[in-house]
Amino acid sequence: QVQLVESGGGLVQPGGSLTLSCAASGSFIRINGMGWYRQAPGKQRTLVATIGIGGATNYEESVKGRFTVSMDNAANTVYLQMNSMKSEDTAVYYCHAVMFMGWGRRDDYWGQGTQVTVSS
Repeated sequence: QVQLVESGGGLVQPGGSLTLSCAASGSFIRINGMGWYRQAPGKQRTLVATIGIGGATNYEESVKGRFTVSMDNAANTVYLQMNSMKSEDTAVYYCHAVMFMGWGRRDDYWGQGTQVTVSS
């Protein structure tokens, strides 16, 4: 079994900063990649940022230059550093991971989500 536990969500003022973390645990062989998605009320879930085990990153256009995704491989943890936050960043943020599970199998997992609210 694999568990993803997010932390760091909360209330922040426009222009402020917040850092999310997601720690993976379980019986996976190795992490293939991890990332962050978000879902605002009444909206579909969309990609925010991803990072591969080799370090390659991908960002949604609206967060480029403001958000930074990173991974601590030894700790099986992915981070999302969010700067210059805007009201439109308000959403539930979900951690996502693709894991090598053994026997040549890759499975993906989701965290339970953490609320991020940007408001004055």
